[in-house]
Amino acid sequence: MSTSRRAVLAGAAAAGIAMTAAGTASAHGRKAPSKELFGKLADGTKIYRWSLENGGTRLKVLSYGGIIQSLEIPDRHGRYANVSLGYDNIAAYVAGTTFFGATIGRYGNRIAKGQFTLDGKSYQLSVNDGVNSLHGGAKGFNTKVFDIEGFVSGSDVGLHLYYTSVDGEMGYPGTLKTKVTFTLTSAGDWRIDYEATTDKATVVNLTNHTYYNLAGEGSGSIYDHELTIAASRYTPTDTGLIPTGELAKVAGTPFDFSRSKLIGKDIRVGHTQLVTAKGFDHNFVLDKGVTAKPQHIATLRDPKSGRTLKIATDQPGLQFYSGNFLDGTLVGPSGHTYRQGDGLCLETQHFPDSPNQPSFPSTVLRPGETYRTTTVHSFSAS
Repeated sequence: MSTSRRAVLAGAAAAGIAMTAAGTASAHGRKAPSKELFGKLADGTKIYRWSLENGGTRLKVLSYGGIIQSLEIPDRHGRYANVSLGYDNIAAYVAGTTFFGATIGRYGNRIAKGQFTLDGKSYQLSVNDGVNSLHGGAKGFNTKVFDIEGFVSGSDVGLHLYYTSVDGEMGYPGTLKTKVTFTLTSAGDWRIDYEATTDKATVVNLTNHTYYNLAGEGSGSIYDHELTIAASRYTPTDTGLIPTGELAKVAGTPFDFSRSKLIGKDIRVGHTQLVTAKGFDHNFVLDKGVTAKPQHIATLRDPKSGRTLKIATDQPGLQFYSGNFLDGTLVGPSGHTYRQGDGLCLETQHFPDSPNQPSFPSTVLRPGETYRTTTVHSFSAS
């Protein structure tokens, strides 16, 4: 654990902030997974909210959509805030179209016209973003009920989430068995491990769609957050936000986050790509490429609170979305509305539309193979 992290936790203890499960003391504030009823779907299906805590990080996860409903971390003074956007009731998640906090599958991001060809056979997917398919279609993983098991392993606590997507669901071939593991480590890191197998050749690109505001959800814009992305190229898009196939250099453009920069610094510059997307909604081509183990690729910091998020992944891409379509009609658990730019997403991934872009890293999964990928979120405050 970093010196700054220890200082924050010490500050929290001094302020009398609860760091452990009731009646149980722990040096790192570890709390074994527990669940409570969050609500019911229209058909009576019960939706549970799971809670876990470790190393000063608190996480709440819904069985509906594998959604991160709350992510609490302390600021430089040990004061906690929920730094993820979301809702306080299941009806809002069911009705919503923002993918707040959701586990995304089968395919994160967009596939052009909802079509692709694999091994000579063409497939038509569910179309839910104009003429394109987005985040798995109209009823992607964000709408599914996951089976969840809590676990304690050594100094870690976490959840195993299971969902089986049957052959043909949303148009995708093959029965895809998925397992997503959320782990909180004793250092307070939030690790996501994705696994999937299939009985037919298919494409898969799993990710998480948490919207971050390190000042706290409902606190206003993220334009004064500082962001660094280890990418010297990005994938420009057409008017439907589908990659053109070009890997354009970020140097000399608003897309250059190779050094820490305020998100709002260039967001209203009249760059064609920013005008089309109403802000940032682009895949960054990570310089490291696909790696065997997660490597650090991005840092997000809120100077006011001191909260910092560092992301490591083995994936080749990062989708940076600056909350462009939040329009003031949604109300978070704090009772505040979400307006444009009040949250941002940093989605680790393979590139959008890869099934139709032969030059992009492949997202094909075949029988006998296991899809595995890991992303780690590390928190601190100073």
